[in-house]
Amino acid sequence: MTDLVIRRLLIDLNTPFAKRWNGGDAFRSAFFNALSMTFPVGEQFFIDSVRQGFKQLPADKQALMASEIKGFIGQEATHRRIHELFNKHLADQGLTNTFADRASKRIASQAHFNIRLHLAATAATEHFTAIFADWMLRHPEALEGAEPRLKTMWLWHSAEESEHRNTAFDLYKDLGGDQPRRLKVFRYITVIFLTDVLRQTVRNLWHDGSLFQWRTWQSAARFLFAKDGLLRGNLPAWKDYLREDFHPSQHDAVSSQNWLRDNTAHFSVVGQAS
Repeated sequence: MTDLVIRRLLIDLNTPFAKRWNGGDAFRSAFFNALSMTFPVGEQFFIDSVRQGFKQLPADKQALMASEIKGFIGQEATHRRIHELFNKHLADQGLTNTFADRASKRIASQAHFNIRLHLAATAATEHFTAIFADWMLRHPEALEGAEPRLKTMWLWHSAEESEHRNTAFDLYKDLGGDQPRRLKVFRYITVIFLTDVLRQTVRNLWHDGSLFQWRTWQSAARFLFAKDGLLRGNLPAWKDYLREDFHPSQHDAVSSQNWLRDNTAHFSVVGQAS
């Protein structure tokens, strides 16, 4: 069981921001923009999957998970709304979100799949977002020099991703989800998630005019593939998901808890799962 609080982020997302808002760095700005472009469609898929899966639980398990499911849906719905506002500015800057249409079609084509497959995909993606989120909270250089309101947005989102990392996984298990399906879907999501994000990043860099600049790829190499970079540094955490006895709670959420404790001025609580 996880106590999940629904929060309202207290930042201005009506005012436009610079194209290279992340410290003037073309790659980091393009990469985070690509992540944001995946969120509205992705978060809605997570909400729909968890909501549908919850309805299929027996009454006694529904009673146990009801407050957590409510908190999960509330947090994800808030993330979706915030990133829709952020993405509107990206569209105004001329960036084209090719991910959203492609992902929507993919989701529609798989709508008839068993709910356990949707939950396995949700749990797998939530593992990615949780380990990436924890990495960001522990690596201030990821948002070094970023516009303060946007830095707050990303760290708040990261903290909540770590906070609700158990929900879809537990629901999948409660509905009888098995290990072979969980791992098969996880490998599929690994390829799809990374391909989608990197594909959109390249498109964003092309629009920025920095795709073929050496310093762009120097930044990418440091950010992704340094010893403790986003991808290389998270390989052990990625591998953990392959263990038969894995549970997301085995990864601590201390960084998330600390950020939420120390940054209460940036949000207000609008819902408490109870």
